[in-house]
Amino acid sequence: EMSNGAKLDKESYDWNFAEGESVKSQVIKVVNNKRFREYMVTLRLLIPVWGADFTKAEIYDHTNNALGHPVYPTFVSQQTRGTGFDGEHVLIVTRHAIGSHLLKVSDLRQNNISRIPLNLTGVAQGTFTVNMGAQVKGHTYVANLSANTAASPLKIYHWTDPSAAPEVIANFGPIADAGARNGDNMSVNLDENGNGFIYFGDNAVSKIVRLTVTNYTTITNPTVLTNAAGSTLAMSFNRVGNTADYIYTGYEAPIRVANESATISYALGNSAVPMKGSDARVITFNKERYLIMTTAARTGSDAVVLYVYDITKGGTTTEALKLFDEKADKSPVFQYSLLGPVNPAPITQTGWYVTKDAQGKDEKLTLYTASTDAGFVIIDFPKKAL
Repeated sequence: EMSNGAKLDKESYDWNFAEGESVKSQVIKVVNNKRFREYMVTLRLLIPVWGADFTKAEIYDHTNNALGHPVYPTFVSQQTRGTGFDGEHVLIVTRHAIGSHLLKVSDLRQNNISRIPLNLTGVAQGTFTVNMGAQVKGHTYVANLSANTAASPLKIYHWTDPSAAPEVIANFGPIADAGARNGDNMSVNLDENGNGFIYFGDNAVSKIVRLTVTNYTTITNPTVLTNAAGSTLAMSFNRVGNTADYIYTGYEAPIRVANESATISYALGNSAVPMKGSDARVITFNKERYLIMTTAARTGSDAVVLYVYDITKGGTTTEALKLFDEKADKSPVFQYSLLGPVNPAPITQTGWYVTKDAQGKDEKLTLYTASTDAGFVIIDFPKKAL
């Protein structure tokens, strides 16, 4: 409504929404003789919004960051290098006197630390008897650090009841041509039925051991693959959903797409994201796709930072990464610092979990990350809403 004699400076205005835009603003002018006033007008299309709302993070911090709690006590002197996360529990694999244990995520959200010790009866052998781990749909896996000899074989232990003695589900040693040290890293990729692969990259970054897993606990067919340059002792090899694609990287290599045999089909540009990004994963939530990773603090002034990038566009993993690499603005949609410190074994883990609503739709995205001597953090994000 305008006063007598007032009119708009134009008869009509064009709102041209670019692809992917749902909100657009422009200035309109009301003129009355020699007087005028400008107004900012915003139009919002009434269309669904997708993905996570990264402006509404709820953070449960146990890192060196001043926010939240002090760094978790086992993350000292490189004594905790392996962790795991499945949305229900955090797994801490440690040589600290506290011992390896589980933490309930629901407790952590209430600022409550109530450790669930792992029964380590029969856990023996290795340069370190425990070093890496994974938490997968209620299944706990812990691996030793192996010298790949008969006296120091590669061993994996399994629990569904932390109070019970573990089941030894892998005991391989030596594995021919597998390198002189295995267990500095561990990538567990299992489907809903507990079938898939476990990968270990050797310390010399020359070989990868791939183990076949059936029904969560049957491990067979140790296969030696060639490792790629730059993978480092902190390499990771993570499957993308139920596809044939794996995200393969280390803190001196770009983000790479490979098949189950570590044959690389695409590599993201070296400068697209920080090169130190480790345990990179491609995940989906509420119809958007993200690349997540955490940088490893290996030398100099390296930081430990969780990064999240939107790579929704594209029909496949490779196409999504190519389109992302071609963008002028590759800024993360979210980042969070764990603050380091630099150390010789910056083994780093990431994880994610989706909470569903009563209709089975994505409701909340939870991200997890940890790194040697830096601690761990859990971050919840709600889905976007109009």
